[in-house]
Amino acid sequence: MMDFALTILGVNGAKPAFGRFPTSQFLQIQNHFFLIDCGEGAQMRLSDFGMPASKVDHIFISHLHGDHIFGLPGLLFSFALNDRSKPLHVYSPPGLEQMIMAQLTPGGQLPFAVHFHVIPTDKSVLIFENDALTVSTVPLIHRIPASGFLFREKQFQKNIIGEKISEHQLSIAQIKAVKQGEDILLDNGKTLKNEELTHPDYIPRSYAFASDTMYNEAMIPIINHVDLLYHETTFCEDRKENAVITQHSTAQEAATIARKASVGKLITGHYSSRYKELDIFQDEAASIFGNTVLGLEGKTYKVGRLRKQ
Repeated sequence: MMDFALTILGVNGAKPAFGRFPTSQFLQIQNHFFLIDCGEGAQMRLSDFGMPASKVDHIFISHLHGDHIFGLPGLLFSFALNDRSKPLHVYSPPGLEQMIMAQLTPGGQLPFAVHFHVIPTDKSVLIFENDALTVSTVPLIHRIPASGFLFREKQFQKNIIGEKISEHQLSIAQIKAVKQGEDILLDNGKTLKNEELTHPDYIPRSYAFASDTMYNEAMIPIINHVDLLYHETTFCEDRKENAVITQHSTAQEAATIARKASVGKLITGHYSSRYKELDIFQDEAASIFGNTVLGLEGKTYKVGRLRKQ
């Protein structure tokens, strides 16, 4: 399974409003599944949108404001009711473990291990890595310590051209070597260059999540050229003063970050409950960065696979 797909579960800021839930996202990268933030109602939205919650082994929490974490105790309790036994890893700024376990412990021990990983919010560091991808922090500027996340695929294994196997009578060992990027020395002394035997490489894909934060150009070199950027747009310019006071961003500011970072696509979100209609966010952001789409609950945003030219 080679999908790279982001599904919005909740897209409102601070509290539920107008049928919109607080922040939560479900991210699939190949056959790996992640939850990003876990606002109130996250497990309901996972069910509503048919997301395989049981496949989530890693949850990334940006900061400890309630609209980003109040869904976590309920989700963990549901995991227990569904007889989960495999460990769960949760990454967040300091303090989350005490908050969550204080709510869960009086009800008894969970039947699975929860490993809380404390992450820095003042610098970009690698916090997770497997065979397919890496996850790094993206420092944000908010009223409390907050971090965004950068998900980046590793380089795909080489794809060998099928006809070349029979043409050169390649052995299994040689096929494995070609997939690892090696040239092949034939028995007759001829060397086959790897590029002659393989299709052009697929380009690794990337996703950056930035919520909540005020305008912060320091993130630009970290998220530069990502395929997909979700950047909070709590307000529009008509309420710029509110954005400054609460250390949030406007749609115009998010679009400016997207343009300066040369990202592929910008997704808006974390909408203030002062706005019932969302077209104003689209219009404002798109005037700065054309490839802007509204973050909408239940909608999936995919990044296709492209080969290098």
